[in-house]
Amino acid sequence: MFKILLVEDDTTLRREIQERLSQWSYEVYGIQDFGNVMKEFSSVKPDLVIIDIQLPKFDGFHWCRMIRSHSKVPIIFLSSRDHPTDMVMSMQLGADDFVQKPFHFDVLIAKIQAVLRRVYNYSMEQQIHLKVWNSATVDYVKGTVKNDIGEIELTKNEMFILKILIEHNNQIVSREELISELWNDERFVSDNTLTVNVNRLRKSLEVINLGHFIETKIGQGYMAKEEDHNE
Repeated sequence: MFKILLVEDDTTLRREIQERLSQWSYEVYGIQDFGNVMKEFSSVKPDLVIIDIQLPKFDGFHWCRMIRSHSKVPIIFLSSRDHPTDMVMSMQLGADDFVQKPFHFDVLIAKIQAVLRRVYNYSMEQQIHLKVWNSATVDYVKGTVKNDIGEIELTKNEMFILKILIEHNNQIVSREELISELWNDERFVSDNTLTVNVNRLRKSLEVINLGHFIETKIGQGYMAKEEDHNE
């Protein structure tokens, strides 16, 4: 049974979400003390966090930063605000998805199922989880990329994107294909979301001098380049 930590200060909505998700056999823990979210997080050890942006004391962005400094657990944001910068900010901070209030519960459940399937099935089903790419070792399960310069950790989305691009080494992968692979239903994903995630991947890889191997092909998509060591 997957454990979900729900950080939502609207008591009525929190109870409704807990009740609905329990019907799908999810174990849902609702935050009571909004000044000690990290204490609850450490105690519950959730498989997924659902977090509102507007909260007492500190907003959801603050708690997302705190969680990301300790864990790569998937995070879904909830928000009644409709400004595009909220979605962009959430993705930049490492969130996995964004749900606009008011929402239909079928949409929320579909997104939860997609994130859990993408993150945990992807991790558990890997038979060969190591890949050498441009003299770096990519560990799909641990979510790390390591070379002579150092080692970095990628978020689940970053690693998933990198894996897809590496599987099509030196070939262009269209934006539509990436969106379909990542989110299963592209109707719920903005074009901006993919751009933000690829930019974050490239920035992470730049730390170990691999960022330039992820190329943007204007009007076509993205490509992971592989050095030809025979040249």
